[in-house]
Amino acid sequence: MGVRRELETNYDFEIVDEFLDHYAMMVDIVEPLIIDLEKSELYDRSVDELFRIFHNIKSAAGFLKMEPMIRLSTLVENALETLRTQSGPANKETVNWMLLISDTFVQWQEDLKLDNELSKIDFALLKLPDLETM
Repeated sequence: MGVRRELETNYDFEIVDEFLDHYAMMVDIVEPLIIDLEKSELYDRSVDELFRIFHNIKSAAGFLKMEPMIRLSTLVENALETLRTQSGPANKETVNWMLLISDTFVQWQEDLKLDNELSKIDFALLKLPDLETM
């Protein structure tokens, strides 16, 4: 049984459907926000919006007991909390790490569509980049 069918078995269809719709919208806007971290004038807005997105994913995944998504969202949320205390722009290492994170969430979206198990998290993503801004 894939992750989508498991969710639909354990939760009301409307809850799962709403999660999938919101998750798709959030995943679609993450990458441009990550790229905007490199722009001083957009840094604060982008960090705040990314924090909100990953917090929402973490909360929804927590309700649905999607452990890999909870763990990775928590890691990203913590990194973004650090970035919120700094002035931008973000360094290239941080942006590249965030783009790889985004790729994982995009892959999970595909896993959900195809009713596969959630793909494994690349262990390289668990090593935080140097979060110092420029």
